[in-house]
Amino acid sequence: MSNSDIDPPRLYAAREPIFPRRVHGWFRNLKWIIMAVTLAIYYVTPWIRWDRGPAMPDQAVLIDLANRRFYFFWIEIWPHEFYFVAGLLVMAGLGLFLFTSALGRVWCGYACPQTVWTDLFLLTERWVEGDRNARLRLWNASWDLRKLRLRLTKWTIWLLIALATGGAWIFYFTDAPTLLGNLLIGQAHPVAYITMGILTATTFVFGGFAREQICVYACPWPRIQAAMMDEDTLTVAYREWRGEPRGKLHKGEPTKSDGGAKGDCIDCMACVNVCPMGIDIRDGQQLECITCALCIDACDEVMDKIGKPRGLIDYMALKDEAAERAGETPKPVLKHILRPRTMLYFTLWAGIGVALVVALFLRSPFDLNVTPVRNPLYVTMADGAIRNTYALRLRNKQGSERDFTVSVAGPDGTAPAGVGLTLEGLPAADLHVAADSTHTQRVYITAEKGSALAEGAQSELTLWVEDATDGRKSRIDTVFHGRSE
Repeated sequence: MSNSDIDPPRLYAAREPIFPRRVHGWFRNLKWIIMAVTLAIYYVTPWIRWDRGPAMPDQAVLIDLANRRFYFFWIEIWPHEFYFVAGLLVMAGLGLFLFTSALGRVWCGYACPQTVWTDLFLLTERWVEGDRNARLRLWNASWDLRKLRLRLTKWTIWLLIALATGGAWIFYFTDAPTLLGNLLIGQAHPVAYITMGILTATTFVFGGFAREQICVYACPWPRIQAAMMDEDTLTVAYREWRGEPRGKLHKGEPTKSDGGAKGDCIDCMACVNVCPMGIDIRDGQQLECITCALCIDACDEVMDKIGKPRGLIDYMALKDEAAERAGETPKPVLKHILRPRTMLYFTLWAGIGVALVVALFLRSPFDLNVTPVRNPLYVTMADGAIRNTYALRLRNKQGSERDFTVSVAGPDGTAPAGVGLTLEGLPAADLHVAADSTHTQRVYITAEKGSALAEGAQSELTLWVEDATDGRKSRIDTVFHGRSE
């Protein structure tokens, strides 16, 4: 046989369709609840209203790219406050580390969007085509009117779900009722149609056809999780010491749980048939396993039928497996979860969360920024006084218009002698700033001839801005350039 007759090894295995069987149990019910809650949050949130006052958006959660704002109920994030978003992203990453260290790929199995939408698409598929055996027969059957009808029905429902998914996403970026009306009459911005089309297509393909392929080939988390897990991590595992040797049992035949020689596993393949990833958990830990725990429900159901103890497949740690094999008592669940590694992750996660909350409640309702105009550094007036010019930016982050008073003080907090402050185009040092807006104002500070500021080089000054409504103050330090500069 020549070398040309030998097929080279394949780096990518062709996908074999997986038809998971429906299962009932505690973990399956938990997945239903999480799926319902997460989908409800995603689809309903853009339609929740929140009164912020006149001329302000009333959508509870809104990413307003045009005005560079992020609204979350009573919280408003401005562009310069992006550290709040960065902090939330860091918390999300630490949260993944925490949950993976404690419970393995629990995020992947229960709350990952790919898992949630795949579950929804599988629910539709099962409703249209039937359970596992019926879907297998339909897959292997030749194309006829019945198969075409079932396929078109399923794909139509999938497409509607995908369309609703793409549509819900763009509703987060503008007023949802207004955008929906514009979409229906064809007057929405092209970006809205393009974004919705892309998300509809990806949801349709990822949830309906790619499914487990996304988790295996596209998602990096299965490769990263190994660094997050250790011997104390609780994950879905098969009690090999109890289940092997597997095989069919005769009625009344003792197994290892009864002191016999045969294992409790009857090789019914129930754990494989319900797995959405199409793997056999009895082969040990695998990259594809998302720890959805449906195999636990399936195995427990079989154990109940044959009169054997539950837990042949269960959440357990590698340390527990070794201890149980030696006849020892496994560690309590809390001792696996509350260990130095997870406590460190939790401390970091909670610390960032507390810092963000404190920063949120301590932030000023208005922001102040002052930039000296350096061309020229100063101007000598007709009477010999020295004047400096500053560009003042005052940001009113409140939902109502406000009046502010601007004043100047020295390093000791008192007004320097012989120093005056005026605002360009205004008779007094008072500013009126509209709600939720930024006002730019030219400010002049003048030092009388012969004063310390006028004759010196650089002198420290502080500008104070006071909210005339509630008396809140904000300060910013700057410098005054005198004649000796």
